[in-house]
Amino acid sequence: MSAVCKSPFILLLFGLVRPALSEVVTSPDGAIEVEVTIEDKLDPYPPGERLYTSISFHGARVLLDSPFGLDFKSAPPLGRGLDVIGRERRQVSETWEPVWGSRARIEDAFNELTLSIQESAAPRRRFEFVVRVYDDGVGWRYRFPQGGGLEQFELTSERSAFVFPGDPEVWAADYGSFISHQESEFVKRSMSRIRAGEVLGCPLLVHLPGVAWAALTEADLTDWAGLYFTGTGVFPAAVVSRLAPRLDDAEVCVRSRAPSESPWRVVLIGRQPGDLIESELILNLNDPCELEDTSWIRPGISAWDRWWCGSYAPDAVFDFGVNTASMKYFVDFAAQMEWEYQLVDWWWYGKPFSQEWVSNPDADITTVVPELDMAELIRYARERGVGILLWLEWSSAEQQMEQAFPLYERWGVAGVKVDFMQRDDQEMVNFYHRLVRLAAKHHLVVDFHGSYKPTGIRRTLPNLLTREGVLGNEYNKWSERVTPEHNVTLPFTRMLCGPMDYTPGGFRNKSAGDFRAVGDDVPGPFVMGTRCHQLAMMVVYESPLQVCCDSPYNYRASPAGLEILKSVPTTWDDSRVLQGRVGEYIVMARRSGGTWFLGGMNGSTERELGLELDFLGSGQCKARLYLDPDEADDYPDRVWQRELVVRSTDVLDLRMAPGGGFVAVISPAD
Repeated sequence: MSAVCKSPFILLLFGLVRPALSEVVTSPDGAIEVEVTIEDKLDPYPPGERLYTSISFHGARVLLDSPFGLDFKSAPPLGRGLDVIGRERRQVSETWEPVWGSRARIEDAFNELTLSIQESAAPRRRFEFVVRVYDDGVGWRYRFPQGGGLEQFELTSERSAFVFPGDPEVWAADYGSFISHQESEFVKRSMSRIRAGEVLGCPLLVHLPGVAWAALTEADLTDWAGLYFTGTGVFPAAVVSRLAPRLDDAEVCVRSRAPSESPWRVVLIGRQPGDLIESELILNLNDPCELEDTSWIRPGISAWDRWWCGSYAPDAVFDFGVNTASMKYFVDFAAQMEWEYQLVDWWWYGKPFSQEWVSNPDADITTVVPELDMAELIRYARERGVGILLWLEWSSAEQQMEQAFPLYERWGVAGVKVDFMQRDDQEMVNFYHRLVRLAAKHHLVVDFHGSYKPTGIRRTLPNLLTREGVLGNEYNKWSERVTPEHNVTLPFTRMLCGPMDYTPGGFRNKSAGDFRAVGDDVPGPFVMGTRCHQLAMMVVYESPLQVCCDSPYNYRASPAGLEILKSVPTTWDDSRVLQGRVGEYIVMARRSGGTWFLGGMNGSTERELGLELDFLGSGQCKARLYLDPDEADDYPDRVWQRELVVRSTDVLDLRMAPGGGFVAVISPAD
């Protein structure tokens, strides 16, 4: 009797949880499978047919059923009681050539599903849910079509949950606020320890042992609010999306009208953490280049004075500052190094702030202080093949860029560095796009500091060369936070989003035990780790504009370091991660033409490496090595050099000191 009564109950239960929709999309190679369901699940959320997404990698779950929902101001939430009214699939397989980047050609191959979804009850609003699956990850976004009932809307929150199996390890940057330079460490912890209310930035790196490495971030952030993550307070191992609020109404994150679409929500996936570094998924999820002429866009290296300004430079016979003689001194060095730029930093147009970090309302970015003859400096630099970059405080740029950028073009300025934005709300995101487009109109390259992370818009607007949004060498002036472990965590975290202006090349090297931040008794600034650790950043850290932070005097005093800084490119034909572990070490190989540059960076534990050279072509190659010396602990500024002949069948045995590194330059033998 009990068995007869039990069967109908089981059938009823399965009826409740049977999906109203179940669609599967796989990657071109079949390794990644995404399932999109609409169902009334027995989960902690209120009842109703909801949209869920799950991801498998080689048959193992990476993402469990993860619900989606949206909240609006003065309108009901969108996310329950949903019906599919249309579906469309497509496949794409093509290649494209970036203006600059980590490789000369990029494959763009994916399978895509677009669902047209409508509420089953009033107000019967419609939206589209688009899932795109690549061999190296997944992107999804939502769209509000014309006539779908969301002609005008104010989005107050996006509830995109990411629910993981078990309790994976994560590396997360807690910015504490939506007002932030996004300059922080990526701290390792278990996902279950993420609390609701935290403001965790992109990317969020996740390790599922024995299954995969994954990273959560966004792509194509356009006319929208920047993405963050926080604990759900519901699922034990999950995060949910948070959007940066607008300044004019803290309840609202996005104010828009149909047709409109969100940025892509991205899950990078790989067997090893280095697979995520090699991914071009974020670029592929952005629109193609919209500039007809890109011949004027010049990647390269810039000299810079602000990191070490005020320190001793015996080869100078004048006082350093924002004056013509100082800037010519740097131009001369840039020309000697065959570098492309000299960066003229703040105070060239006067006082940028009226008080501590508050914009000066009287600042005029079309004027130049009397001490600096801008016309003469630009003429002098042009004769030596060096472009001039100008620093701008962002709010002054916002007010005056329509007048200033045409003026800079007439002056012959090569680009601008825009600083202190500290936000990625919708209004600020739109400012970034307006400025980069206007800069392109006037043939100016752009470097953003005090900025949010990249989302791939550099594919569409490649005059945007780089941005900060990273805890870099600058912090050595006042803190002890820039450790070797931090430096070898960045490639697996922040660099996944795109180029980072870390300002490498500190040549005042100290071991961790001897390092001190600048103070009354410390002339500094110094960097923690060896000379080779800093040199390897020029290979490992992606940035088509590398701004080298140290002084011409310090560079000239190091012939071995000078060779690397003079020869290393900033844009590449191929890039590969050879070895690495998050927070421990990394070895990358990047190719320019027929020459391979290998860069290795180490944490605080001495390391022996055996590097297979199977990426080399046939025949003999000559290798020039720049290595940590045996006495690196006592003399971290010393560099050993070796030359040898290698083949693709060889294994290169190397040692990296604590906080050390190496650079190898390998080219075909004559």
